[in-house]
Amino acid sequence: MHGSARPAASPPPSSATRATEPSPTSPRRPAFSASTPTQACRWLDFDNDGLIDLFVGNETTDPADPDPCELFRNNGDGTFTECAAACGLALKLFVKGVTCADYDNDGDTDIYLSVRAGPNVLLRNDGPEPFASTPSATPARWRFTDVSIPARVTQPSFSFATWFFDFDNDGWEDLFACGYGINHVGDVADDYLRRPSKGTTPRLYRNLGNGTFTNVTAEAGLRRVCHAMGCSFGDLDNDGWLDFYLSTGDPELATIIPNRMFRNDGGSRFREVTTATATGHLQKGHGVSFADLDNDGDQDVYVSLGGAYSGDIARNALFQNPGSTNRWVTLRLVGTRANRAAIGARIQVHLQTSNGPRTLHRTVGSAGSFGNNPLRQEIGIGNATSISKVTVLWPGDPNPQQVEGIQPGAFWSIQQGNPTPSRLPLRSFQFGPR
Repeated sequence: MHGSARPAASPPPSSATRATEPSPTSPRRPAFSASTPTQACRWLDFDNDGLIDLFVGNETTDPADPDPCELFRNNGDGTFTECAAACGLALKLFVKGVTCADYDNDGDTDIYLSVRAGPNVLLRNDGPEPFASTPSATPARWRFTDVSIPARVTQPSFSFATWFFDFDNDGWEDLFACGYGINHVGDVADDYLRRPSKGTTPRLYRNLGNGTFTNVTAEAGLRRVCHAMGCSFGDLDNDGWLDFYLSTGDPELATIIPNRMFRNDGGSRFREVTTATATGHLQKGHGVSFADLDNDGDQDVYVSLGGAYSGDIARNALFQNPGSTNRWVTLRLVGTRANRAAIGARIQVHLQTSNGPRTLHRTVGSAGSFGNNPLRQEIGIGNATSISKVTVLWPGDPNPQQVEGIQPGAFWSIQQGNPTPSRLPLRSFQFGPR
């Protein structure tokens, strides 16, 4: 799917095809939209019932003919029911990015929307409430509340790529939203030359753990005009700190802007390492993935390249990671009561190092919007001498699961409720001829 800063509005679905909110007594039925304009969606288990649901952030370009966002609840029988209006999620915005995480650590998944030409939106999951006009036996509906202003995460007003990640490893999900507003490529050039620029800069928000965030963009060295469509994050050098890659561009044929890699320097600052990592590229970038594609213990980077218009094409790029001396472990989680893919599960990897204990925090999910990573967690552990234990917080389960016996440098599977991990028989291989 190609990104677009100025997509044409799609024709609205007819009343016969647009999904509607069913009454509490209506039968469940499939309810996927056929013709709503979107480039942003996320799988999540918003009601912690062990079934994966789908949120779609649609692009409303004409307020007189809106395309509200949609939430499809998994019925567990191969069908979904659209329920955004009942949950307070049928927002009529120009949504360019969607990311999900439990930012307030209350056990359910919240949603953040990156919006073009308007304030971004943080939607707090407030859990179930019974239908007031029906018996208590009727299944409860979920409610989301817009907390964008008190949480202080509405900027930038022109944005695209976004994601939650715990960049400082303190156990609270932080938030990144990349700016996506320039007049022309000169705004990016001015920023490279350290001249005043009219381009929109990103925001890095540190989670304060009390329901609010603070803007640390400048302190983290990220007040740069990046103009990114695609993005994702991972750990380039297996040091345990999450880095990220931005693939840039615009439908305008002249918008040729360098793609950029940023390395996390100890959870306090990001340093651009595009040249040092040989990951620079001038073609327009879209989807980005960090993944250990050759099973050798480090994350490679794959980028989908090319513009939105026919003929504005480019070959995709695969950057093979040469590796480092740092250690690693890969974990695949399998839910039993929680959803089988373990989307939304929180992982704590407890390490022993020469400098004392260290804990890494990871969340199972698909990483950045307009980017995707494997659900298995490929975790760099730096110079750790051993892994004391792994703690898993499964969606919908208040009791943490402790797992011991996991050794570095291998692939492991952890099943919900099973205290014994199993080793996965994955073999490494080489790209290209030997």
